[in-house]
Amino acid sequence: MAALSSPDRKFKVLVVEDDHTLREALRYNLVADGYNVVAAEDGGAGLISARQDDPDVIILDLMLPSLSGIEVCKALRRDGSIVPVIMLTARDAEIDRVGGLESGADDYVTKPFSMRELIARVGAQVRRIDMLKLVSKSPSDQIIDLGDLVINRGSRAVTLGGKSLELRPREFDLLAHLAANPGRVYTRDQLLQDVWGFEYSGDTRTVDVHVRWLRLKIEKDPSKPTLLGTVRGVGYRISV
Repeated sequence: MAALSSPDRKFKVLVVEDDHTLREALRYNLVADGYNVVAAEDGGAGLISARQDDPDVIILDLMLPSLSGIEVCKALRRDGSIVPVIMLTARDAEIDRVGGLESGADDYVTKPFSMRELIARVGAQVRRIDMLKLVSKSPSDQIIDLGDLVINRGSRAVTLGGKSLELRPREFDLLAHLAANPGRVYTRDQLLQDVWGFEYSGDTRTVDVHVRWLRLKIEKDPSKPTLLGTVRGVGYRISV
């Protein structure tokens, strides 16, 4: 059973899945693990529930009636929501994974999947929520000032040369983590563990995709990065 880190309340998970059998299996296992669960069977209902029920984590199927999972996720991010989203996809194709991440999803799981693994990933998102709350309670640690690049971890705001940047939730988390220790080299596996909160069984392409997106926003020439650098054969670092 997952150890929920806030004993005074249960975390709430929204499951948006049109397959009745899978939806009920998810509900049963999540409740058994100590979560509150709300569920929706199509994208439109899922979007309404996400806005009204204030879930802590959303499990969102990619292929849904009414609105697709990507459309739902994009709508939530336009709303300014940073609720963690785990996307379920029935196809093990990179275009599906990247499409889900580009829409603002934090994680993806390919069907068929291990229920135990999925619940572990929900637990990783819950731990991330608690980490963000701890940061917000430590004002002295909120600001990372790297000259032109300034990161406010409390308000989740980033400016570059005085201009505000719009980052996806996980882009912000990755940038803040790297910037907290400028010059330190992180392997892709370390970043998956530290930022995503879960070991991705060697699938490090998620890190590379997010680094590429960040470079488009923070580098003068993304093809020749000077701030978010690559250390060949090792990983990534922020240089100052």
